[in-house]
Amino acid sequence: MAHSYIVYYFTILPKIPWSDILLAQLNSLPFESFELTDVGFNAFVSEKQHNSNFLASIPLFKNNDVKIDFRLDIIEPVNWNAKWENNFKPIHIGENCVIRADFHPQLNKKYELVINPKMSFGTGHHQTTFMMMEFALNEIVEGKSVLDMGCGTGVLAIINSKMGAKKIDAIDNDPWCIENSKENALQNQCKNINVIFGSEIINKKSSYDLIFANINRNVLLEQIPAFAEALSLKGTILLSGFYNKDTPILRERAGEFDLKIVEEKQKDKWSALKFKYE
Repeated sequence: MAHSYIVYYFTILPKIPWSDILLAQLNSLPFESFELTDVGFNAFVSEKQHNSNFLASIPLFKNNDVKIDFRLDIIEPVNWNAKWENNFKPIHIGENCVIRADFHPQLNKKYELVINPKMSFGTGHHQTTFMMMEFALNEIVEGKSVLDMGCGTGVLAIINSKMGAKKIDAIDNDPWCIENSKENALQNQCKNINVIFGSEIINKKSSYDLIFANINRNVLLEQIPAFAEALSLKGTILLSGFYNKDTPILRERAGEFDLKIVEEKQKDKWSALKFKYE
C-alpha cells in the first residue's frame, strides 16, 4: 500500500563544504533519496521510518561554523508511475532525435532514445538536458572517448553511444541514477557504457575527448580542475545545470585552466557552455 513521505528542505550556509558533510552524516538515517538545490538539498524519508527526534544523532547541527535551517513537509501518497506517464510526452530534439518512454509508440527517428527515468533526472524536458542534447548532436562523436558526469538517466551517455562513441564512462553519486542508467543503457542496446558509482572522476589521468557535465554551479566550480586534467588536448567540455547569471564565474574558473568558451546556449533562465583549450 502507498504511504506518505516526509521531505526535509535544508538550507546550509556556507554550502561548501558543509552540504557534502551533512549528506554523509544523513546517510546513517533511512533517507531514501536526496535532491540538490541552490541553497542545500531536500531529503526524503518514508513517514513509517520517521520520528519526532529524527535528527538528534547528527553531530553537524552542533557545529558553530555552519548554519543549517530546515523545514518539513508531508508528501501524500501518489501513484507516481501513472502521474509520470500522463505528463511525459516524447520530446523532439532537432529533426533526427527523439526521447520517449517504452510505453510510447516507435517514431522511426535516426536517434530514438527510450528513457524510463524512475526517480532520475534527464528526460530531455528540462532546459539544461535539452541544450546538452543539442550540443551532443552537433559534435563529431564517432570513435571518441566520452565522460558523462552526473549521468542521471544516462541519456547523454546513450546518445553518444548511438552516435558511435568508442568508450563512455557515466558517473553519478545517486544509487537510483546508477540503477536507472544501467537499465536505460540495456534498453537502448548500448554495450559500451561503463556506469560508475561516485562523485568525482575515478581516474583523472583518463584522456576523454568529450566531457559532459549537467550538474549545478557549485559542483561544476569544484570539478572543473579535474575535468581539465582528464580532457585530451583537442577535447571539448560541455557544461550545464546553472543559471544565465552564473556564466561569468564559470568562465573565470575555466580560464584558470586555459579553457575558453567557444559556444553558449540559453534557454529561459538556464545556460549551457562549450569549452576548448585556448
